[in-house]
Amino acid sequence: MKHYVIVEFDVIDPAWIAPYVAAVTPMIERLGGRYLARTSKVERLEGDRPVARVFVLVEWPSREAAMAFYDGDEYRPYRDSRIAGAVNELTMIAGEDVTGAARIGE
Repeated sequence: MKHYVIVEFDVIDPAWIAPYVAAVTPMIERLGGRYLARTSKVERLEGDRPVARVFVLVEWPSREAAMAFYDGDEYRPYRDSRIAGAVNELTMIAGEDVTGAARIGE
């Protein structure tokens, strides 16, 4: 089952961004992930929580693939630089409809 990772962040120190994008983009693709969005064009339609400056949405073929990337030794230094250089929230979502009403992933 596909899984989606949503990263929301506000940059504190931009020094990490260029090396992160250069190394992590091909790393994600090599491990089966696919960027669906990486943007600062975000608008809140409902709710009161502050909107992060940047949103990233990555599709993974499975939870296992996403976790192999996230927990992997190759990604670790880039993950650490992102965590140190931004205020982050990272969420993983299963690509399913628990109600069975929608045909997801077809």
